[in-house]
Amino acid sequence: MSPIFTTRESAMARIRSKDRVFVQGSAATPAYLLDGLAQRASELRDVELISISTFGDLEITKPEYKDSFFFNALFVSANIRKAVEEGRGDYIPVFLSEIPRLFESGLLPVDVALLHVSPPDAHGFCSLGTSVDVARSALTHAKYVVAQVNPLMPRTHGDGLIHISEIDALVPCEEQLPEVHYGARLSESELKIGKYCADMIEDGSTLQMGIGAIPDAVLSCLNNHKDLGVHTEMFSDGLLPLIENGVVTNKYKKRHPGKIITAFAAGTRKLYDFVDDNPMVNFLSAAYVNDSAVIRKNPKVVAVNSAIEIDLFGQVCADTIGTKQFSGVGGQMDFIRGAALSDGGKPIIAMCSTTKNGDSKIVPFLKHGSAVVTTRAHVHYVVTEYGVAHLFGKNLRQRAQALRDIAHPNHREAIDREIFARFPSV
Repeated sequence: MSPIFTTRESAMARIRSKDRVFVQGSAATPAYLLDGLAQRASELRDVELISISTFGDLEITKPEYKDSFFFNALFVSANIRKAVEEGRGDYIPVFLSEIPRLFESGLLPVDVALLHVSPPDAHGFCSLGTSVDVARSALTHAKYVVAQVNPLMPRTHGDGLIHISEIDALVPCEEQLPEVHYGARLSESELKIGKYCADMIEDGSTLQMGIGAIPDAVLSCLNNHKDLGVHTEMFSDGLLPLIENGVVTNKYKKRHPGKIITAFAAGTRKLYDFVDDNPMVNFLSAAYVNDSAVIRKNPKVVAVNSAIEIDLFGQVCADTIGTKQFSGVGGQMDFIRGAALSDGGKPIIAMCSTTKNGDSKIVPFLKHGSAVVTTRAHVHYVVTEYGVAHLFGKNLRQRAQALRDIAHPNHREAIDREIFARFPSV
């Protein structure tokens, strides 16, 4: 049965109280459909919205809709952080690679999927555009699929092609995709970290970069490298100069040689235009992209991810601030493990040594209530603007000493006292 081009109001009318609604994420957040759903708030109760990171200042997140909508997040993005703190939402801890299994197994049955797609081609195929990640699985298992069709959504290659026969309602719209500028204002500390990480990356390596300024700082320091490959959950603007200058060739990858593999893209319009109908970039399901068994097959995988704080044993807190849920587990562990198992791979946790308030991010104990994303046994390298700590194979005292040496100088004496108290000399 072919889908119906219809109005937003008509498409949203099918949603009922207590439905579980999947929302496509990142730059593909279907803001037009979500605004239409917010207009029905007075008629709805306890609609559960599930998604990974969503972008934009969304009407539906406002407190006045608390009885109508509940955000059961697979990743807590900035626009729903307050809702989670106030009890209008919650968080499901899960690796990005395993989210599709929640839909496929029936643990999270999906009533409705809200998507953001490119216009159908001559054969009736739309594209999920900048965000394939977990959306492909969600729509496959949803009972009712609605897609806003936007000519500004790039048509991407890979797993994101969806035939109009799989869609129940198509809603025309034209709106700019949200843009993010992670590397626009890199600090001196971030650039130093980028240089340390770049010095660890060999020619022919396969890169994964997490989200934020530090990964972009690393990319900015790779202009003299050769034949790098990319297999990453997120594709950002920082990669574009390396592609344009021939640094990224994907020549030595064992999986998908010659191709950039990603699950989603987030950046500027320049990035979205680059991936549009570009066969060099394949957008695949996160179940595949983030599978450590797939990641490890590429040579010299370097995974660079960040942290909120790390304790003296090397335990990484990357998604909470004390008891407050700040973001999510995401794909950090998927790639840290995949890189560790890769031949010549290097899993890296990179962060500034202090917070904006001057507090040390290398701490004797994680804040009360903090969650561990990456365990001490998984951490190999930690990088700050003061150097590189190699923890793999080190005992507890050696780990603590290595981390002290890359802490901010203002905090090293306090850390040293803690080390002496915890590991007294015989």
